[in-house]
Amino acid sequence: MIEVLTAPDGSGTQLRLRPPRALDARQFVLLFAVLSGVMWLVSAFGWVAGNAFAPLFALLYSLLLAAALRALWRSGERQEEIRVVPACVEVIPVPGGSPVFRAHPHWVRLLTDDQRVRLASSGRQVEVGSFLAPAERQTLVETLEDLLAASDGGNRRRQGSRQ
Repeated sequence: MIEVLTAPDGSGTQLRLRPPRALDARQFVLLFAVLSGVMWLVSAFGWVAGNAFAPLFALLYSLLLAAALRALWRSGERQEEIRVVPACVEVIPVPGGSPVFRAHPHWVRLLTDDQRVRLASSGRQVEVGSFLAPAERQTLVETLEDLLAASDGGNRRRQGSRQ
């Protein structure tokens, strides 16, 4: 998901990139409850039928399911912020806080290929939007081209890595 915002100082644009989420926190908990509940119900039938280990397997299943859903939820918390202001272009991973890339907009090149979008300047490169879907990555490329062209006077062209 790409959000276009005004930069905190009001002089430029800030892009906030987040992976798409199909479920909110409440729905994730409900999903866990339903899947675990069904497993415990099947386990109870197994136990009644004579399988003494069924509750143990249900417990293991519930723990593994909880760990997997937690890891999935945490992977969706990643964010990147790209600030394009007249003085600089910054890429800030959230919740990291400090910029991993900073350069003057005039010297920033946008490098793209089928799988990656990168910003480069002075021998440094940073990949942005790696968690976005291909269509969203294309939108990101177009948005960054427009922002960089606007900050640089419009004399820009995208540079693919297969030249």
